[in-house]
Amino acid sequence: MPHGNQYKIDSKPKTPVKTIRRLISYMAHERSLLILIFVLIIIGIAANLAGSYMVRPIINKYILPGDFHGLVRMLFLLAVVYLIGVAAIYIEYIMLNKIGQNTVARIRADLFKKMEHLPLKYFDTHANGDLMSRYTNDIDRISDALTDSLSEMMSSILTVIGIIALMIFISPILTFITLITVPLMFFSARGIVKRSRKHFKAQQFALGALNGFVEEIISGQKVTKVFGNERKVEADFDVMNKKLKVPAEKAQLFSGLMMPLMMNLSTLNYVLITIVGALLSIYRGFDVGGLAAFLQYSRQFGRPINELASLYNNLQAAVAGAERVFQVIDESPEKADSPGAVTLSEVKGDIIMHNVVFGYRPEKIILKGITFHAYAGHKIALVGVTGAGKTTIMNMFPRFFDIQSGEITIDNQPIDRISRTSLRRSMAIVLQDSHFFTGTVLENIRYGRLDATDEDVMAAAKFTAAHSFIKHLPQGYDTLLENDGANLSQGQRQLLNIARAAVADPPILLLDEATSNIDPRSEILIQKGLDQLMQGRTSLIIAHRLSTIRNADVIMVLEQGEIVESGTHEQLLAKRGKYYSLNEAQFN
Repeated sequence: MPHGNQYKIDSKPKTPVKTIRRLISYMAHERSLLILIFVLIIIGIAANLAGSYMVRPIINKYILPGDFHGLVRMLFLLAVVYLIGVAAIYIEYIMLNKIGQNTVARIRADLFKKMEHLPLKYFDTHANGDLMSRYTNDIDRISDALTDSLSEMMSSILTVIGIIALMIFISPILTFITLITVPLMFFSARGIVKRSRKHFKAQQFALGALNGFVEEIISGQKVTKVFGNERKVEADFDVMNKKLKVPAEKAQLFSGLMMPLMMNLSTLNYVLITIVGALLSIYRGFDVGGLAAFLQYSRQFGRPINELASLYNNLQAAVAGAERVFQVIDESPEKADSPGAVTLSEVKGDIIMHNVVFGYRPEKIILKGITFHAYAGHKIALVGVTGAGKTTIMNMFPRFFDIQSGEITIDNQPIDRISRTSLRRSMAIVLQDSHFFTGTVLENIRYGRLDATDEDVMAAAKFTAAHSFIKHLPQGYDTLLENDGANLSQGQRQLLNIARAAVADPPILLLDEATSNIDPRSEILIQKGLDQLMQGRTSLIIAHRLSTIRNADVIMVLEQGEIVESGTHEQLLAKRGKYYSLNEAQFN
């Protein structure tokens, strides 16, 4: 049973510079659109700042003198300026949304492609829910940053620059007073961001860990309920939920402090400017229109700084999510094919495993010098108690894992010199656990050979005794399988699994407990189909039911990663050794 403590949260903050550069490199594909967006941002900012400055001549030249017609003309011109700015912003957001979604689509595609080329060991050591969290929560954070935050940050920076320039033009004295509060804003924001960064990082990792735990518990609900461990699971969930709650609270606390702090400092700045500006108007002849325009810029000056402070928190979350996504993308893929790797053609299926040593961890060896020869077209059976190494041997042939020493050959060709694609296409594997994708029965069987016709699929189903139950399904071969084929029995699922292997029509068959989930009546039917399927093919079979492998050419008994006996069924019974004991225990 999983426990909350098994998911470790790495909250140590890493430098975001490399991650941000990498995100920008993904956006570089849209360079021309980015330039257009930059121009539109400038137009929008210029229109907004120009509209605010027009308050000065409107007050000085038209309102105070009482020129009504001139005022109407200026107000119309002001409306045109603002409309230009609105149009620029509207087009900018359309373009930015396109860039953002295209960029996220590329990141998501790279993530998926890397996942398809990761070794199985990676999936054995990483929770499915945590991987899903990188596809959903982390990608969503990146999407929000690219489509909203990045544009607003650019606009805010350029707006601040433009406002400062115009304020200096209107009144250097008032500008100096305004800028006094900037260092206070900057250091306040810096202190908050510094404290919030590590909490956003921890929040993303805790969220991924919690998703992994929930996915694991959902898929194992039957086990939980059978053993009455609901309270145990709830307690474990509470532990992980609190691990998410603590950094999430702190991250949101610091994030929430930013805006009110900046607004209060901005309001204080506004009050100071109003007082000094009024004194300048009274004693130094500063024009009223200039004061009104400056006050508008002063109010606007606080807004982009507030936005920058708030957006920085969003970008922190996005960078934390991007780091997690790039961690997967940067994982080492399956070992590349050796230079000059060959492609198998006209495979006979002569297999030799010579002195093979392997362990999932270097310090714990599973296979200890395994040696045997499976002649082309022969049926080789592997038997032994659980943990003897049978499934591990099966994993060696398609190179799900690479051996540490020794050699495996197919038709005298070492498998490490054969391209993985060619190697795996020469085999069909029926695993102990079946898996089905969302789709029809027909599509799931065809997964064994994507170019198979409907007739090929049906022939394979009839060949392996699956047709008899498929025709009684609600829509027959068009019946939709969902949730990993949950609407089928275990035996029916395994029959489809075998039909999938049959439609692949490979020269080598690997059967790992292929009939373990099939009732005795179905087993008789499928055994006949399997016997036909194995004719002329090299077959390696793992079986606990010894009755299914009595006609094997060679039966090998494994114990603690070593072959302790081998021979035919009759020969091994005559030896009265390990196989004899297994046979007696099963039938007597």
